[in-house]
Amino acid sequence: MAKRILITGAAGFLGSHLCDRFIKEDFRVIGMDNLITGDLKNIEHLFGNENFEFLHHDVTRFVHVPGNLDYILHFASPASPIDYLKIPIQTLKVGSVGTLHCLGLAKEKNARILIASTSEVYGDPLVHPQNEDYYGNVNSIGPRGVYDEAKRFMESITMAYHRFHGLETRIARIFNTYGPRMRLNDGRVIPAFIGQALRGEDLTVFGDGLQTRSFCFVDDQIEGIYRLLLSDYIKPVNIGNPDEITIRDFAEEIIKLTGTNQKIVYKELPQDDPLQRQPDITRAKEILGWEPKVPREQGMKITYEYFKSLSPEDLKKSEHKDFSKHIRR
Repeated sequence: MAKRILITGAAGFLGSHLCDRFIKEDFRVIGMDNLITGDLKNIEHLFGNENFEFLHHDVTRFVHVPGNLDYILHFASPASPIDYLKIPIQTLKVGSVGTLHCLGLAKEKNARILIASTSEVYGDPLVHPQNEDYYGNVNSIGPRGVYDEAKRFMESITMAYHRFHGLETRIARIFNTYGPRMRLNDGRVIPAFIGQALRGEDLTVFGDGLQTRSFCFVDDQIEGIYRLLLSDYIKPVNIGNPDEITIRDFAEEIIKLTGTNQKIVYKELPQDDPLQRQPDITRAKEILGWEPKVPREQGMKITYEYFKSLSPEDLKKSEHKDFSKHIRR
């Protein structure tokens, strides 16, 4: 009998790719999303698939799924600064109350659960590159604290359920990921730069542009998450690409990729914006036999072609289309 898996945040960027992967692996997938930041267009190709169903539900409310469950992937959360600064309370609630509900469901169903943590648990790191034993440098009362602390709480309560209830848990610390299905207007570096290039605008770099990021292509990220879920390892694992680049150099790469002649303009660095971000993936290599395979040049070409292919209709919110017959509320 096929394994059943619940994926929260299923209509989001990573959630939708996870739905695809587990459908491909012959799982029966239940996608759940409240569609605050998710988009049904990301999963509409799965509607009608007998191994997929969608529940329109907010995990901060009590979560019930009929029947057995083998696995839960908890990916419900705003993930971009624009989103979590606009809806800070909801961001904290999905990381706390939502995680509590998902852990309770996992306990009820005797299911293994993987939570989507983030490199933001490291804050503005004083250790470089960041490994899983580093406790971080986070401003809990700053504007980014609503996201950072929500994820730190997720990790804490997940480990508490593991220790107290013996629940099978996994923790993925996800670093910057990119690829098709990102939103152009979500405020993260790659869609922001590509969106500006497509509109013929100058590229906006915050601060002096010497802050660094490490970008992982979505296919690599999904493979790492898949391997971690099926592994026997319970502690946090960094899943990301250690190929580090400054934001200024990356902006130059975007200009070259898009063949535009935009300039780079500099604006004030937002409060608590991390100055360095690079994962130490030693643990993932040793335990999962995983490391990223897709070079940034290749992944960025794929991503740019995806954004170029979007029509004005594609850019509209999915709620303007009628998906009601595919949704169980």
